[in-house]
Amino acid sequence: MHSKLYIPARSAELPFTVDVTPESAGWTESSLRVLELDDSQTAELHTGRTEVMILPLTGGGTVSCGGETFELSPRASVFDGPADMVYVGIDQEYVLSGGGRFAICGARAKRSFPNRRVAAADVALELRGAGNCSRQVHNFGTADTFEADSLIACEVITPGGNWSSYPAHKHDENTPTQTALEEIYYFEIAEGPDGSRGFGYHRVYGTPDRPIEVLEEVRTGDVVLVPHGYHGPSVAAPGYHMYYLNVMAGPGAERAWKIVDDPEHTWLRGTWDGQDIDPRLPLHQPRKGA
Repeated sequence: MHSKLYIPARSAELPFTVDVTPESAGWTESSLRVLELDDSQTAELHTGRTEVMILPLTGGGTVSCGGETFELSPRASVFDGPADMVYVGIDQEYVLSGGGRFAICGARAKRSFPNRRVAAADVALELRGAGNCSRQVHNFGTADTFEADSLIACEVITPGGNWSSYPAHKHDENTPTQTALEEIYYFEIAEGPDGSRGFGYHRVYGTPDRPIEVLEEVRTGDVVLVPHGYHGPSVAAPGYHMYYLNVMAGPGAERAWKIVDDPEHTWLRGTWDGQDIDPRLPLHQPRKGA
């Protein structure tokens, strides 16, 4: 039996393959839509009370808004390195055109920020962890790299056989060490050399005061919601690289990603000092960008 916090691939109404709203998730802030367009198709959309970050998962296109047009350069897949990202603020109509699969990360917002583009070449790339806990992070929309009202987003790539989001951590209270953030995990898994379908696993668990229990096998297009509790690990099966897109936002005044580890496992971080980063990282060859 699947958890109600697991949303299987392609369960949304076309042309969306994912359509998570605050209302459908049962929370107040975070959202994610994944939209598929054939070549030269367009989608006319409105942000309303939501600020958005738009990026191609595959393919490319343009975002037109307020008399400006921003390019989303093509990428072959989510494993092809960082993507261009276009930010559109609240209360605006925009047109997304192109061919491919596009993620629209969203969060409820109160302040208006200017529409703008971040080129793939300018996305901060971080190699996090070590050994079989090594992973690659594309910080295109994190609080310390991009200014917005509430929305925080990034991409994580975990090589086959590795663990990420580990040690498990949480951010479900507004305290000096945590910021309360609703989080969405959207997954894609690389195929095997013979086209076989890859898979991974994702875990969410709670505290005695706020129990929650999720353990799901995830495949391309699947979503797991994290309203609270410890989350991790995200485990990539050997032979299959794992990608996930994280979308976060919270009702607090501070836009920050502050976390605490599960205290039972935080000692593991100290073991990374004596290990090398997985030599497979970064998984892509650097691409030229503009």
